Amino acid sequence: MERKLLDTARRILIAAAFAPLLAAQVARIPSTAPARSGAPTPDAQTAQQEAAKRIELNVLGRTDTASGESRRNENIQFNLVDNNALKELNLRLGTSATIIEEFRPERNYFGAEFGNPPSAVIHAQPLKPGRFHGRMHWSHLNSATSARSFFQVGSVKPARENDYGLSLGGPLSRRWLFQADASQQKLRGNVNGNVLAPTANERTPLATDATVRALITRFLAAYPLEQPNRTDINARALNTNAPQVIDNNNAALSLTRMANRDRVVLSYSFFSQSVDAFQLVAGQNPDTDTKNHRARITWNRNWSARTTSDFTIGFDRIGSLLLPEPNAVGTTVSIAGLTTLGPLGAIPIDRAQNLFRYGGQVRHVSGNHNAVAGFGLLRRQFNGIETDVNRGFLSFANDFGRDAITNLRLGLPNQYIVSLGDVHRGFRNWDMQYYAGDSWRASGNLQVQLGVRYTPVTRPSEVNNLNAIAYDCDCNNVAPQFGLAWKPGRNLGVVRAAYGLHYGEIFPVTFQQVRFTPPRNRKVVVTAPDILNPLESTTPAGDRPRSLANLYLLDPELSTPYSHQYNFSWEPNTPGAWRIQFGYVGSRSHRLLLMWYLNRAHPVEGIPQITATINDRRPDPNYAEKRLVVNGSRGYFDAARVTLIVPRWKSLSIDASYWYSKAMDLGSSYTNTAYEADSRVSRSQSEFEQQRDMKALSSFDQPHAFLVRASYQLWAWTFSSVTLLKSGTPFTVLGADGPGYGNVDGNGGDRPNLVDVGVLGRTIGNPDTSQQLLPRSAFSFPQPSDEFGGNLGRSTFRKGGIYNVNASVGREFTVAGDRKLGLRVEAVNLLNTPQFAEPGVELTNPNFGAITNTLNDGRTFRASMRFSW
Repeated sequence: MERKLLDTARRILIAAAFAPLLAAQVARIPSTAPARSGAPTPDAQTAQQEAAKRIELNVLGRTDTASGESRRNENIQFNLVDNNALKELNLRLGTSATIIEEFRPERNYFGAEFGNPPSAVIHAQPLKPGRFHGRMHWSHLNSATSARSFFQVGSVKPARENDYGLSLGGPLSRRWLFQADASQQKLRGNVNGNVLAPTANERTPLATDATVRALITRFLAAYPLEQPNRTDINARALNTNAPQVIDNNNAALSLTRMANRDRVVLSYSFFSQSVDAFQLVAGQNPDTDTKNHRARITWNRNWSARTTSDFTIGFDRIGSLLLPEPNAVGTTVSIAGLTTLGPLGAIPIDRAQNLFRYGGQVRHVSGNHNAVAGFGLLRRQFNGIETDVNRGFLSFANDFGRDAITNLRLGLPNQYIVSLGDVHRGFRNWDMQYYAGDSWRASGNLQVQLGVRYTPVTRPSEVNNLNAIAYDCDCNNVAPQFGLAWKPGRNLGVVRAAYGLHYGEIFPVTFQQVRFTPPRNRKVVVTAPDILNPLESTTPAGDRPRSLANLYLLDPELSTPYSHQYNFSWEPNTPGAWRIQFGYVGSRSHRLLLMWYLNRAHPVEGIPQITATINDRRPDPNYAEKRLVVNGSRGYFDAARVTLIVPRWKSLSIDASYWYSKAMDLGSSYTNTAYEADSRVSRSQSEFEQQRDMKALSSFDQPHAFLVRASYQLWAWTFSSVTLLKSGTPFTVLGADGPGYGNVDGNGGDRPNLVDVGVLGRTIGNPDTSQQLLPRSAFSFPQPSDEFGGNLGRSTFRKGGIYNVNASVGREFTVAGDRKLGLRVEAVNLLNTPQFAEPGVELTNPNFGAITNTLNDGRTFRASMRFSW
């Protein structure tokens, strides 16, 4: 048991270390079994431990089979920055309706209703006395036992994963205890995926200028030489493979010094990840180097049998380096109908966060009261070189009366974007929390929890005064909490209710966008540029440059997002050990971050409504877009849930949950940073009616979800299975911004008009029928002079659902004395069921309506061994 607790503490330590970087990555495990009806006071410890474990697994690139998750398809890459892992999990797996039975004042539960773990407590826990113990583990996964994914052509290419580690702990002396952990995970082999590549007759430039032809030839050469081999999906669909190497390293050391009433804990952990990324097309993904250090010194004192205290000093350093792969073509090149030549515009990223932490807490138990009060201070340093498009971005669209691929071959882009200037900055700010609470046993059948948190956030500053932040201190963040556990009668079980107000954060990547603003930096937008000299392009009349700078602004009233969370559950008395819980969880989130795109082009008499005149038709002729970050969205979530626990019935154990939920927002959800891709996802169709037609289903909405875990004991062997069934998440159909396809205001993402209302709400989840269910003829394009764009709403269609089964068999052998050897084999995605990605959503592209990818990988087997003493 001690080793299990120590291992859990290690996982929580890793999760806490990555919380600032991953912005509280989501744990996709439903709430744990309800507490016994005879105990009104709930304990969320198990849920928090499982959530922390779930975070660690996703950080390390592994799969938690206990949650019913299938292996993530590696060819859909994400990076461990700016909430990306959280958003990837939301889109791939959706969320879990998690009932929080008690809000503890020392923790922040923002996003917890979706399955997020609460914020970690800063204080390191002292080790418990015990004899020397240890554990070694190793697991192996090999493509030789893997099944092909749905779209894969040919046999499975070689790939393997090895995960091994060592854990030691025990006394160093009469007063000193230690716990040390070290592990490595090494992934080697091929990633299989689909790209849209030019056909044989599209690989020849059409431009007459020799220099232009050479540049276009370089772009076309970035695609594999293989010819499309999935023409049943798309004339340009190619299923291919590329090698990838990932190394994860993890180490932790904890020391505890014991005195009569005092404990001093010194802990340090380190995590690093190095990714030599796969490149299905040259330069598609960045190479990544991530490092995280976490150190804590905690003093714990028992002042008396009723009063204890904890005081901690901590330091975290989180470094992220993302670089273009050497074979990248340089600029990012987007061609409608082909895979983008990358990586994305935000690469390279060279950033570091230094987090200085200070905290204290006092707990006092008196009679029927268990009171706690404390504080936490965080000094944040955010340093680095970063811009959203410093390598340049060339786009080729269906414009000028031709399709995008023809425009590429002619060397006629419709837009060029690049950032120029000094983008090295250092930002500083303080996050603070002060809290107090009491758990009061009012009577034998009623327990009440009361708490309050105060979380002021100071205005960030740039250390060299190169930029000023517009908004002021957000200093009125008072968050009350309330809960109760009540036994209304002898046979009626336990009723629990909880309410909490919880604050999120204004992310550093949100406010650091001021670094892109003139005069020290200019993000230049050039319409219809010259491909060789895009910054020298001029208007047809030659009166002024067609290149203008974007302006990045923060609302002076910008403040921290917050959420009201409500939980209710009833656990009736049941015969024997069977347990059942009925519950509701809901939230209303306000002031969610959103970016408004202003200064768009509008119809002007005498100026043609074409791409080349976009900058000439802007109200303020001195700038291109004006991007304003505001608290512009709200989120709504409601879910009903029922859980049944059968702990033991004739060697069979079952844990089953079903939940029905609905998630909506006004353009962006609780994960949105209003930066880079987030800002584009949430943009409106009109700058004058920013919230018109924006209320819609959230990108992670899933009405129905069912999870059942079962295990069966046969002799000394344990057979387990996990089945996960979930509805698909929504997606949005998009048009374009060129003449004949949109309103030509210089801002993409216009939605088309709906012609056939019969297609609304359809689930597009089968490659064989996707284009029939989502026909191009069901939509039409807005007119160039339309102010608002099309009438189709957001999130009006769904991807296919999740139907996944994982299984395992294992046994533990006693080797000698208390030494134990555990063997286990697990099958992930046992039935080899694909979870299809969304179809092509851009109406102007040839792949519209075609499903060309899966979000999960094929069936695979993993063998593991553990030796403990």
